[in-house]
Amino acid sequence: MDTTADIKSIAIIGAGTMGQGIAQIAAMAGYRTVLFDIEKDALEKALKSIEKNLEKGIEKGKVTQEQRKTALGNISAVTDLDEVKADFIIEAIVERLDVKQKVFAELERINSKKTILASNTSSIPITQIGAGLKHPERFVGMHFFNPAHIMKLVEVISGAATDDKTAMLTKELAENLGKVAVMAKDSPGFIVNRVARHFYVEGLKVLEEGVAGMETIDTLVQSSGFKMGPFQLMDLIGVDTNFSVTTSMYNSFYQDAKFRPSRIQQQKVDAGHHGRKSGKGFYNYE
Repeated sequence: MDTTADIKSIAIIGAGTMGQGIAQIAAMAGYRTVLFDIEKDALEKALKSIEKNLEKGIEKGKVTQEQRKTALGNISAVTDLDEVKADFIIEAIVERLDVKQKVFAELERINSKKTILASNTSSIPITQIGAGLKHPERFVGMHFFNPAHIMKLVEVISGAATDDKTAMLTKELAENLGKVAVMAKDSPGFIVNRVARHFYVEGLKVLEEGVAGMETIDTLVQSSGFKMGPFQLMDLIGVDTNFSVTTSMYNSFYQDAKFRPSRIQQQKVDAGHHGRKSGKGFYNYE
């Protein structure tokens, strides 16, 4: 792509919480949007969630009926990766390096040499993910924040091989999607997750050591000016997702103790208590 005007279609890989949010804003911005997931049920759930979000937008006066209709008409859902062909592709799947590399290698094979490939990874270095690509200069990090259809910030991360033009086009696209984009160099966790990791990790350490209960910790943090405490926010993001990012960063920083994952959080994940999306996390939503 030479300019953002050349970007007519956007594909999103993964119909989870992040994927569906990114698909929603892409469709609302007028792009032909392809949402891919190997699970048909996940796609159906994602489309229902997008429709529900748009209905809420109408109730709040932020979305019109015409915008809702147009956005839903811009989205198509597919379960066959061979159908994922677009000008700009954003991956939002599990935080596993091997899985991401495999998906991107296939996407590069079936798409145009002009297609830009982007990862929404929260913690894995962009250089590592793009290492096996034939054209890593067209690979970039584009990290949205949850919920993607509301949160304004997007980190644009350049790997060692990312072309400056690719990074700038990605920044401009983020702005066209109504986001505030910041440029970052490649490092585990980039800017936000590296700084914010201790918001969660230290909260969990205080709980582990029996200094205070999670309700007290959350109340104290909120009283300090934060909208949510660490346990409330982990439940919103997804306890499993948050644990996965912490584990990834812990390993990326060669087991630096300050990033050590919590046994309490591990237990929650093992029990299937993933937060609001599962009905139960650190708090009960059932």
